[in-house]
Amino acid sequence: MIKPVYLDYAATTPMDPRVRQRMLEVMGHQSGFGNPASVTHVFGRTAAAAIEQAAAEVAALVNANPDYVVWTSGATESDNLGVIGGARYRQAQGRHVVTAATEHKAVLGACAELQRHGYEVTYLQPTEMGLIEPAAVSAALRADTVLVSIMHANNETGVVQDIAAIGALCRAAGILFHVDAVQSAGKLPLDMQAQYVDLLTLNAHKACGPKGVGALVLNAATVKRVEPILFGGGQQRGMRPGTLPVHQIVGMGETARLLQLEMAEEVQRILTLRDNLWSGINDLPGILLNGHPEQRIASILTVSVAGVEGESLRFAVDDLAVTSGSACNSATGEPSYVLRALGRPDVLAEASLRFSLGRFTQPDDIQQAITSFRRAVTHLRALSPEEL
Repeated sequence: MIKPVYLDYAATTPMDPRVRQRMLEVMGHQSGFGNPASVTHVFGRTAAAAIEQAAAEVAALVNANPDYVVWTSGATESDNLGVIGGARYRQAQGRHVVTAATEHKAVLGACAELQRHGYEVTYLQPTEMGLIEPAAVSAALRADTVLVSIMHANNETGVVQDIAAIGALCRAAGILFHVDAVQSAGKLPLDMQAQYVDLLTLNAHKACGPKGVGALVLNAATVKRVEPILFGGGQQRGMRPGTLPVHQIVGMGETARLLQLEMAEEVQRILTLRDNLWSGINDLPGILLNGHPEQRIASILTVSVAGVEGESLRFAVDDLAVTSGSACNSATGEPSYVLRALGRPDVLAEASLRFSLGRFTQPDDIQQAITSFRRAVTHLRALSPEEL
């Protein structure tokens, strides 16, 4: 039996053993099990110190103030808190939000919730290459716009947006700028000051860290708080209450430290692997690259295959852990809304595969992917050949 190859890093990642070891260190009876809010004894203070260190490591990755790292349960909650909490915090100035039709569903769902409460939302359409042009953002801004949310790197196509240019427009207009950087963290330089980002979403499990933990990072120079969407004991200055999971937060801190330490070398390694994968399949007829050919992160390659049926294609590459789009959308059976927004017809959106690479992807994995994909496409086309 052929060993399955994992190429779904954009959905989740295997945990780095160094992260797991760091988490285990604070899970022992004598170390980090204390409640960090219990500052009257050493166990609570030890836990609080571990969280402070993790905040410093996350803040260093994105050039932020560690005191403004708000811990959450993951990217979905961070997106919800950033979009809903940010818009509500500025609601005295207006009730209009701008986002993109290709955003993650955590952002789109948060925008839909705002609409249910009387906000207006403008959904920008991408170019056929997946870009959200800064000029389009500028044209959508109004006197009552309070927040813009544009992701850095798309989770389905890997297309990278010019967040610095969009952020500069928002900063000049006094509008909060939220960025989902889950896919780009550790793969592209992130600097909340230089890129004019006010609210930044991060998580750990897309970067070889633990599931169940994320952060919304606030730019201390421009926004001091957001309105909470959860209510309780007032932890984290009331923005996100609840007892903090010390071991998960420490794991995210170590994840951020490793990303910063190894980013330059690792990105180049993954880029070489991705380019080898593309070179190994792009000579097949009817293979279409989705998204911008250059303005994209190294780790994602999404293709549509003309002349084959989507479900048959996915079954034919059963030795590869790949998806037809985002993990959030894969269970629905619906064509990718991101690819539809790029102008792909349903038949091509359905016959698409997302290959996403990461820290433990090896050259042999890429060779197996090339062999499996070529065999599958050739076989399916032979069964029902179409003019391409």
